[in-house]
Amino acid sequence: MDAERAVPHNAALAARPVRPGEDFSRVALTKPALTLLDSLWERHGPLMFHQSGGCCDGSAPMCYPAGELLTGDADVQLGVFDLPGRGEIGFWMSKEQFNYWSHTHLTVDVVVGRGSGFSLEAPEGKRFLIRSEILDIP
Repeated sequence: MDAERAVPHNAALAARPVRPGEDFSRVALTKPALTLLDSLWERHGPLMFHQSGGCCDGSAPMCYPAGELLTGDADVQLGVFDLPGRGEIGFWMSKEQFNYWSHTHLTVDVVVGRGSGFSLEAPEGKRFLIRSEILDIP
């Protein structure tokens, strides 16, 4: 698969693939998401994302300080972002949620409004959300 085709046009940064046997990005960030993450990293240090399902803010991506949320056998790492000038941000999803979303490419974006979860951006009056597209994979 051509890795460029897997990344939506509105994406500013694609995560590098980490799933065994995959050579395409499953998740990307928009420019507003990159800008917000840079600001959050400045205040909180290294970060991580976890996409759960049906808890707190529904299925919104939650941003935490790296390592604050322990991942394990019930989680799947979809990719790692190399945030320019900062470092790596892992993107995780519960296995159960991945069973539903495995055929999609996810783009993390930002909108104005407070989510109801524990994600680091909540006090900023913004919230991360997922935009998805069907993956074009054989």
